[in-house]
Amino acid sequence: MSEPTMSVYRPLPEHPHLDALDPGLLAAVADGGARLTVEQAMGVFRGLPTAELGRLADARCRSIHGPSVRTFIIDRNINYTNVCNARCTFCAFRRDPGDHDAYTLTTTQVHAKIAELVKIGGTQVLMQGGMNPDLPLDFYLDLLSSIRSAFPGVHVHAFSPPEMIEFVHFFKPPGATLFEKVRWVLSRLREAGLDSLPGGGGEIFADPVRRKIGLGKCDAQAWLTVMAAAHDLGMFTSATMMFGHIEGYADRVHHMMLVRARQDAALAAGRGHYVSFISWPFQRENTPLGRVKDWGRDEAEWEREFPGDTVARAFDWGRNPEADYRTLGEDAREFGRRVRMSGSTDYLRTQALSRLFLDNIYSIGSSWVTMGPHVGQAGLAFGANDMGSVMMEENVVSSAGTTYCLDEAVLCRLIRGAGFVPAQRNNTYDVLRLHDGPDAPDLCVTDWSAHRARSMHQQAPKPRASARLTVGATDR
Repeated sequence: MSEPTMSVYRPLPEHPHLDALDPGLLAAVADGGARLTVEQAMGVFRGLPTAELGRLADARCRSIHGPSVRTFIIDRNINYTNVCNARCTFCAFRRDPGDHDAYTLTTTQVHAKIAELVKIGGTQVLMQGGMNPDLPLDFYLDLLSSIRSAFPGVHVHAFSPPEMIEFVHFFKPPGATLFEKVRWVLSRLREAGLDSLPGGGGEIFADPVRRKIGLGKCDAQAWLTVMAAAHDLGMFTSATMMFGHIEGYADRVHHMMLVRARQDAALAAGRGHYVSFISWPFQRENTPLGRVKDWGRDEAEWEREFPGDTVARAFDWGRNPEADYRTLGEDAREFGRRVRMSGSTDYLRTQALSRLFLDNIYSIGSSWVTMGPHVGQAGLAFGANDMGSVMMEENVVSSAGTTYCLDEAVLCRLIRGAGFVPAQRNNTYDVLRLHDGPDAPDLCVTDWSAHRARSMHQQAPKPRASARLTVGATDR
């Protein structure tokens, strides 16, 4: 008997000679038989009607996840500190040391939050914070080991790449390269109780955009290096993208391209890899970037190219990284001084494109937290297979002015209302509980008019005025 051979990962074939809207190409992409080039992805995004783009993304999703079940997770987002040495222009959450509402949670406070999560059937804690230079490595090691000891059944999904880069700066680990240094820190954290890494801080990878909006935050190469080190250790991670600000449309595709290329390498290595991709639009309230003028308010701008598109075209998907946008004409000189906010249609189109372009990413998440529950529900028809988390606590997005709060019954109702069976899942998207019987959380509610989600917990007071919206099942 011959020895079994291991399967070797091979990326899907590209057909760059075909037009982006070629019916045969699009059918092959939806069926999982072909891969879009970056140029074709732009052609699809610009050229396909919204309904057709959604139909193709939905077909691709169904070919991967089947026609019946869509998932969610019960976890808690714990922002353990809001002290941060970065000054991202899109953030309303960060505080300086000494600010009256700056905080760092104690182990006792973190444990109390996790106990509340476990009480409602939660299985995961998402733990991220500001980049706080006053916290030593032992703070994190002790916190992780205490969580593992007190809550052995809770998966710890924590510390985004920008935090990891700051850990390297703060803790000065051994190693000749950034990869080696990150891997050393990650190994220590993993031994203490870290299970997986979230994809926070991805924003937009294109250097011209990142230099404008992410002051003090790591660049794309460093972000991707952190994830490569995590994958090398066998860890699973997520990837994210925040769009709808100063970037061009091509910058979104460039961002997805880098994720896809690194996923190819991770899958070929056969260790860890990205399990999900989640994108959401920028929320402007209470942020420095939010005070930037909207593009198109002046009628004279309607026939001109958005500055972000001009700069993205010169950047050429990273093939011309040294392009000087200041030499590209009057519109480009407005780059970073104008924002093009993303509405519901643009969000759904971007999510659909991510499903078609990221052919090697298993899960695409719908972002109801930023877009609201019913746009999030519509995302299930635009390529998303997952509705994210029951939201017990959220501090970062809500600091920018918008807070939606859903409990498990409402989330199940949204999934069922979209035509699917809701199921609770874990970090690796294994189904823990299929809600297909009469005891499902949403089917146990007898009077939706009286059902309201409880208020979401927020850790720190917000000194600036902002909008707060809590959504129940019957709100319109």
